[in-house]
Amino acid sequence: MESEGGASLPSGPDAKKRRVTYFYEPTVGDYYYGQGHPMKPHRIRMAHNLIVHYGLHRRMEINRPFPAGPNDIRRFHSDDYVDFLASVSPETLAESSYSRHLKRFNVGEDCPVFDGLFGFCQASAGGSIGAAVKLNRQDADIALNWAGGLHHAKKSEASGFCYVNDIVLGILELLKVHKRVLYVDIDVHHGDGVEEAFYTTDRVMTVSFHKFGDFFPGTGHIKDVGAGTGKNYALNVPLNDGMDDESFRGLFRPILQKVMEMYQPDAVVLQCGADSLSGDRLGCFNLSVKGHADCLRFLRSFNVPLMVLGGGGYTIRNVARCWCYETAVAVGVEPDNKLPYNEYYEYFGPDYTLHIPPSNMENLNSPKEMEAIRNTLLDQLSRIPHTPSVPFQTTPPTTQVPEEAEENMEERPKPRIWDGADYDSDPEEDKHWTKFSNPVSQHAVKTEMRDDADGMEDEKPNHPPCC
Repeated sequence: MESEGGASLPSGPDAKKRRVTYFYEPTVGDYYYGQGHPMKPHRIRMAHNLIVHYGLHRRMEINRPFPAGPNDIRRFHSDDYVDFLASVSPETLAESSYSRHLKRFNVGEDCPVFDGLFGFCQASAGGSIGAAVKLNRQDADIALNWAGGLHHAKKSEASGFCYVNDIVLGILELLKVHKRVLYVDIDVHHGDGVEEAFYTTDRVMTVSFHKFGDFFPGTGHIKDVGAGTGKNYALNVPLNDGMDDESFRGLFRPILQKVMEMYQPDAVVLQCGADSLSGDRLGCFNLSVKGHADCLRFLRSFNVPLMVLGGGGYTIRNVARCWCYETAVAVGVEPDNKLPYNEYYEYFGPDYTLHIPPSNMENLNSPKEMEAIRNTLLDQLSRIPHTPSVPFQTTPPTTQVPEEAEENMEERPKPRIWDGADYDSDPEEDKHWTKFSNPVSQHAVKTEMRDDADGMEDEKPNHPPCC
């Protein structure tokens, strides 16, 4: 097993202090997908609150993202889809000019139209584009945007709670300056939207670690390797239930070590979906916060410009724990396990600790299967040339992001859209949202309900089960 610190490039040891920039939109926690929906932007505000109470914000540059404009979003998404997102609202949804497009753009129960939908998309995408600009300008070594990581969105449709693919937009910005970009995804769901966007190019390598088999979105087979110029530049690591820290590390480190050696990316984007944590409401892995963060720690050690994004995560108190700890890893400190008092302190009982023990669920990933996956992928990597050549002519102009004064992170903004009190989800509750392997199926369909034990969850409306 590799050493705890990981590997380093000659540019600097892992102990070197990194310049970290952090994007946070203070109103992001006010957006609300609707009653019973597992995606809760409030988790980003909870993570931010922990970050502030641990004092981590003092170790970073703090930015309020400039909202991505429609033209910025059109760099990946189709005109008619962007026009729809920018103009639709719960009030106009019944109008025929909008309702006839719902199926076409895959907007409905999984991806509902809610108040401020486009503003939410603009904040998420603006943070990832802004993070890329910071890295492009060499103003930072690591750029964080926990509101980003919405990896399922497609060119002309919403999918899996995602509307605008901020990751693709951020990578397109990075490609203005960097010849090769590596994308790594540790969400429990396959990073299908990002893989699809760059499937035929060798300028972006995508590496996704995910649950595979009877699970949304149903893509990400180990034999899906890219096409044309992009052949062998898509890596898929299909996993089974119960994936634990040791097994995950035993795959992640050797594969990424080989990726960094063979591909030698100029920049790295890491999607830190927290639904791969133990006890997630929709996930089925058994990673601890430290096991999850080990991926960031390892990629940080290469001292390559690094963008770090959020993603899935539906037991929101654990999402907040995870992204707070990963912020600490980014800035190079080890926070106390005892949580500081904060606005959402009651969410973290009864232990009130940053770290949570994994469960005793069975790991269905056998050592033999893990070895076969590792060998297959290492063999795939051996087929690509070292540092593929890229025709690089005139550098396109980088996006101009207006400079804004640093936000006062000690103050909480007044709610802008929704000020309801019920946000949390209980890791012990029934799995209300069931995922399907068919890519055209819904990301999650609400099924049987049980009374919530601690009263923290929203009331659930009645939805018919779907299959």
